[in-house]
Amino acid sequence: MAGRGDPPEGTAPDPGGGEDEYRSVVFDESFVRAARLQEFSAAERMGEHAQPVRTLSGVRETRSGSRQAVLLVLLILLAFGTAIYLGVRNPYMPPGDQRAEPLRTTVVPLAPQGPVVGGEPARLFARSPAAEYRGGPAGINLPDTGRTGHFSESQVVTALSIAKDYLVASSLEADVLTGVTVRPVRLLLDPDQLEQFDRSVESSRDDGRHAVSGWLVRFDPKKVELADPTPRVQGTLRFAETTTDMLEVTADHTFTYAVRPATSGAGPTAQASLFAVHRELHFRFDRENLRMHRAELVTSVVQAGPQACDAAAAGALKPLLAGERVSASGGPAVTDPYATGRPAVASLCGALAPGAQPSL
Repeated sequence: MAGRGDPPEGTAPDPGGGEDEYRSVVFDESFVRAARLQEFSAAERMGEHAQPVRTLSGVRETRSGSRQAVLLVLLILLAFGTAIYLGVRNPYMPPGDQRAEPLRTTVVPLAPQGPVVGGEPARLFARSPAAEYRGGPAGINLPDTGRTGHFSESQVVTALSIAKDYLVASSLEADVLTGVTVRPVRLLLDPDQLEQFDRSVESSRDDGRHAVSGWLVRFDPKKVELADPTPRVQGTLRFAETTTDMLEVTADHTFTYAVRPATSGAGPTAQASLFAVHRELHFRFDRENLRMHRAELVTSVVQAGPQACDAAAAGALKPLLAGERVSASGGPAVTDPYATGRPAVASLCGALAPGAQPSL
């Protein structure tokens, strides 16, 4: 049987009968096939070849190229699989196709049990529960913050800041209060809620969905004007992580406005009176809303007075002014808009607590 170094025909006989001194220079067939250089034949050498040998396209090159192609495909598949794995495991990916819910609104007028107290704005504020309230945006304070399980502290601060911006735009901006514009409020809303908001502005209805008074504070400029440009504010902001992808902020504030009858011409200025609006708003923020500085407003509960129970307050709040009163025969339960906590909304109208008005 031929050995590894023997030719296919077996071991060649030793013509000298002695030691095979040329055995080391005899090449087997596999060695010849693997050679990358091959000498030209005698006939080929008679031509005009510049080189005495030619290079063969060896099997080794083919095998090397195939190996590189296989390795490249494996690397691509490994990178693709890694990307898919990290994408599935990433807890911060935004949920797909999650739309904002429609806002649910409740607006409760609070009827006074006697005549509305009138006077100068400064004196009324000083003798009312709003005496210690701060004026304007300074009355809306951010709470102490920290990170939650899936949101950083900076994201929590961003959510609270957006909620404060919404309160300022919807409760303190003079042009919003007087019905000149709603743009500052609209810019802060989730795009999914804009259609509902626009319908509420264009055609307000007390149906729990389209009362513009649920979105913002607005007075009828033909009947009411601000007697003091700086409303007084006090309340709280709270935050909580509801899911791994959602933060919720609850705003519970009372806004007190000094108002008087709208004047035309140079007639005498009527007495001012105070009008209190207790708003409890629930905001929801996903990471996209935090990035775009906007909010999803989920629920809005509003108690406002003094105003009549039969006042259609869906489109604009309608304060009873200094000296005005309503008859209350067996009316609803007494409600204090200055009392914090979740408002009672069992009835569509409440009776304004006597202590909520300025003292005489």
